[in-house]
Amino acid sequence: MIKTVIFDVDNTLYSYTKAHEAAFGELLVYAKRELGLDREAFAALHQKTEKELRAYMGDVAALHNRCIRYQIMLESRGLPLHPHVLKMNDIYWETLLKAAVPSPNAEETIKGLKERGVRIGIGTDMTARVQFQKLEALGLLSLMDFLVSSEETGAEKPKAAFFDRCVEKAGCERRECLFVGDNLKKDVQGAVDAGLQAVWYRPEEEKDRADVPRITDLAELLQKVLAP
Repeated sequence: MIKTVIFDVDNTLYSYTKAHEAAFGELLVYAKRELGLDREAFAALHQKTEKELRAYMGDVAALHNRCIRYQIMLESRGLPLHPHVLKMNDIYWETLLKAAVPSPNAEETIKGLKERGVRIGIGTDMTARVQFQKLEALGLLSLMDFLVSSEETGAEKPKAAFFDRCVEKAGCERRECLFVGDNLKKDVQGAVDAGLQAVWYRPEEEKDRADVPRITDLAELLQKVLAP
């Protein structure tokens, strides 16, 4: 019996891909106007910096810190940090939050689960503040019983320490926890390896995998996965 459902956030409860495109588009406008960097130059610098930071930091929550990313980008080009780092950070997150739209049936599904007595958690690779802001913007924060971030655990998915913390907060047995996410390796395999149950959320994926429980709509958690 499932007693707790733990959701990933990005590309699960909303489309990070679409919201990021909107936010990055605003950054491109700013970079051209204020820094003299055209679209190609800025995109290449952004990609190069992210790759370097990942190699330097490893998989840690700070990797997602946009201030650090923009700081390194500007330093590498000899560009002034003031006022651009803070302005770029604000432009990115404010635009992303405005562009974020809940995944179809997200709110209805979560409310339906709670009506059945299921606890609702969040398990996310990110800094806590930003994820709280996203959940609030999506209108879902008030429905959450707990949140686990990689910033809190010091480990990102699929590391066992991350899922151990999720189980601890869930307050039930591992097999009674269901993790729902879009990333097959991090969300699904990571959860299964840690002893939890898992469902792969892939609304736009045509090819199915018989060995992985999969849903294309969050409402299926009520219709199929948790049906009596």
